[in-house]
Amino acid sequence: MEISPAQCRAARGLLDWTQGELARRVGVALRTVQDFENSRRTPLAIVRSSIRQAFEQAGIEFIDNEGLRLRG
Repeated sequence: MEISPAQCRAARGLLDWTQGELARRVGVALRTVQDFENSRRTPLAIVRSSIRQAFEQAGIEFIDNEGLRLRG
């Protein structure tokens, strides 16, 4: 399952991460995260996968219909 810009924003909100923090954790430029979340461009598949992995490692669980939640 691919992560959407809305899921990215929501996951950051649940974790209280800034765009800069996500960019640092994934190893990409801040602009990459900003452009993705604003639907200006779609990062490479490897970057989207890295974003998802960073969230999952922090306790985010992605569920059907573009949903997500903190693992409990």
